[in-house]
Parts: sequence; structure tokens; C-alpha cells
Amino acid sequence: MATKPISEPLRHPVNDPMIDPRTGEFAVIAPGHNFASVTQKISNVVLTSHTPLGWFFGLIAAAGVLTMMIVAITWLVLRGVGIWGVTIPGAWGFAIVNFVWWIGIGHAGTLISAILLLFKQSWRNSINRFAEAMTIFAVCCAGLFPVLHIGRPWLGYWLFPYPNTMNIWPQFRSPLCWDVFAVSTYATISVVFWYIGMVPDFGTLRDKATHPFPKWFYGLLSLGWRGSTRHWMRYETASLLLAGLSTPLVLSVHTVISFDFAVAALPGWHTTIFPPYFVAGAIYSGFAMVLTLAIPIRKFYHMEDLVTLRHLDNMAKVMLGTGLIVAYGYGTEVFFAWYSASHWEWFMMWNRMFGPMGWGYWMLILTNIAIPLFTLWWRKLRVNVTYLFILSLIINTGMWFERFVIVVTSLYRDYLPSSWGTYRATKWDYMLYVGTMGFFTFLFLLFTRFAPMIPMNEIKMMLPQAKLAGGLDAEETVEETA
Repeated sequence: MATKPISEPLRHPVNDPMIDPRTGEFAVIAPGHNFASVTQKISNVVLTSHTPLGWFFGLIAAAGVLTMMIVAITWLVLRGVGIWGVTIPGAWGFAIVNFVWWIGIGHAGTLISAILLLFKQSWRNSINRFAEAMTIFAVCCAGLFPVLHIGRPWLGYWLFPYPNTMNIWPQFRSPLCWDVFAVSTYATISVVFWYIGMVPDFGTLRDKATHPFPKWFYGLLSLGWRGSTRHWMRYETASLLLAGLSTPLVLSVHTVISFDFAVAALPGWHTTIFPPYFVAGAIYSGFAMVLTLAIPIRKFYHMEDLVTLRHLDNMAKVMLGTGLIVAYGYGTEVFFAWYSASHWEWFMMWNRMFGPMGWGYWMLILTNIAIPLFTLWWRKLRVNVTYLFILSLIINTGMWFERFVIVVTSLYRDYLPSSWGTYRATKWDYMLYVGTMGFFTFLFLLFTRFAPMIPMNEIKMMLPQAKLAGGLDAEETVEETA
């Protein structure tokens, strides 16, 4: 009698072609694909002349939500930051909370693309393209908030050390200035890495396009790609170099952002646990957002054979690991507050838990620790698509509450009771925040329609045919070029 796989006792390896009978693991790609079928399936999403109606409905809905952001920014420029809920002592509000939240979401794309590439993890190939796109669009949303928060966004270029006749230079001792250089560097490398990875696929789209404009457009983007040995050598060299540059950025960007808090003298902020704690939280929320995007995409475009349960399972495992690090960070904060024997630190932690905004702290404990970390241990739940989608929304909600608790509850109770206050977001805060979600979704839908969301050439390298000595046989070569 055949034995059932240890990792998943509910599925039989003989009857289920998506399970490897030797290891019991889910397959990275469904069986039955060849080079031509992979190209056809992915390129048809871009080159089709019949755009699905669901895509138009999604784009219109995202544009409607985006309108809220445009209205909020317009009114902000006309009236000033007084329309926000920022007051003394809560001078940091939704702007910084949302900035840190969006930057954190962008971390998973670079992690999947760069670090997993260097570690030769082939399961990344089906999800790295739209994860990279998610990174860029999240950074676009994040960059709006600090620029608007300075009050005069049209003078935001003063933050860069450009030669000027006024002899005004940035304050390099301020961590807020460090953010400018960290985020701008991160965004630049992410865009270059994302574009270089698409060059071979742009060449494929150019060759398969039948209409003159798509052929010209993708030919322009392909930079003269011909798939020669010299092109592939330079492509792989560039990919490895960019991956090497991107890897330290995953750690440095959110570390620098954590310095906004860690170098301050306020209780609740001045702690050395923030850099690793922020980086782990960023990867935690970033992978949750990848699941939020991957699950509807694989269903809408019928990509279940390329984005398989193996990918969802692995991403859930990464979330479990980083979630445990975040939970350790929460415990360390409480321990530091007690062990320091500082009245101010302990009051801050007690007020964070049981003060007027204690509900926010327990909300993040519920959504970041209690629900995910007690359920992701079970493989049956890690491969349950519906549960993972709901859980990804829960985790991103919890990570937003984490940033809200860190920013607000450390500010609204200062050293002097006479300076105590509260923070209440206004409708303009909510409109701007919700509007950025529409902005993010709008850009992502445009990307899925006009660019290959899954890398064709990297998927082909994972097929059994690519591992044969002969490579492509004559029949597949003819079909591919036809």
C-alpha cells in the first residue's frame, strides 16, 4: 500500500499530479507545460485585444478611490496641513504612520527578487515580477506622505544636497533627512532591477505582437534584445549585480526609517530593538500584501498552474517566521520598559496597553500575533486559499495598527502632564490614506494589463525540458517561433 506524504496527509501523491510523490511537496509548476505553452499563456494576457470586463470594472473602481486622494491633496495644498489631525504634542499622525506602512509593504518585492535569487530559490520565479511591481507602487504611495507633511511640498527638493546660491543644506544629523536618501536609493534600484528583469520578456512580446504599435512599443522597451549568448550573459551579470545591491537595501531602508524613532529621546521610541524589529515587520506585511495580490490574480487570469499552492505555502512560512520575530519584538518592548526601572518608560507601556488608546494595542496583538501565529503552523491552513487571503488582510491591518500605536501613543502622553493631548484623525486624513490604496491598485492593474506579470523566460528554466541535454526539440522550436 502506498504511503501518504507526511507533509500533507489529506492528499494522495499518486492521485494528485500537483504533489511530488518523492517529497510530498506541492509542485512549483503544474505538469504538462512546455516552452510554447508558457509563452502563450503569459503573453496572451498582454497581447490580447479583448480585455476582460472585470479588469475595466476594477480600474474604474480604483480610479474612483484615487479621486479621493486627488481631492484631499488639492484641499491640503489650498488650506495647509491644519486640515489634518496633527496637533501638539501629536505632531506626527497619519502621514508618518502611512509612510512607514507603505514602505514596509514594498520590502517583500525586493526580498523575493534579490535575496531569493542569490540563494537560488526557484519558487520565486512565478511571483517575483508582480512583487517587484508592488514594491515600486508602494514606494510611490509612501513618498507622498512625507512630502505633503513638510507643509510646502513644492519646496521638497530642498531636502537634496543640490548646489544653490542660498547656501542652504539639509540637516544631515536628522534621521528624517536620512530617509530621503535611503528611500530614493531603494526606489531607484528597485525600478532598474524590475525593468532589467523584463527586457527578455519585452523581446518575446515584440516578436509575438501582430499590430504595429505593440510591436514598436515593446521593441523600444526590449533595448534590441535578440536572445543571443552575449545578451544572456550580460543580462545574468546585471541581474546578479543588482541583486547584490538590493540585498543590503532590504535591511538598510527600514532600519534607517526606524531611526526616525530610535534616535529620539522619547519613551517608547528610544530603543535599540527597533531596527531588526522594523525590518521583520516590513517583510511580514510585505508578504501579506503579495498574498493579497497573488490570490486574486491567479484566480482571475487562471494562473493556478503557474502560481501554485507551493508558492502560497512558502510565503505563509516566511510570514510565520517573521511574525515570530515581530512577536519577540513586542515582548522585548515590554521587558525593556520593566527592566529599565524608568518611571517614564513603564508609564508609556502601561498607558499604551490600558490608556485611552489601549484598544489599538490589543488590536495589533490580536491581528499580528494571536490569529496568524496560532494558525500558520498548520499546513492545511497554509494552503487554504480563502483563509490565506483573509489572513493577509488581517495582518496588513495589524501592521498598520502597529505603526499607529508606535507613533501616537508615544507622543500624546509626554513628560509633562500639562502638555498631554490626544490625536483624532480628520476626514481628510482618511481620504488621503484610502486614496493611496486606489492609487496603488490603479497602477497595479495597468501593470497587469500592459506588462508580463510573470517572467516567461525564468519559468521556462524550471521546466523539465530545460534540464535535458538537448534542450528544445525541433517540434517545440517550430511552435515557439510560429
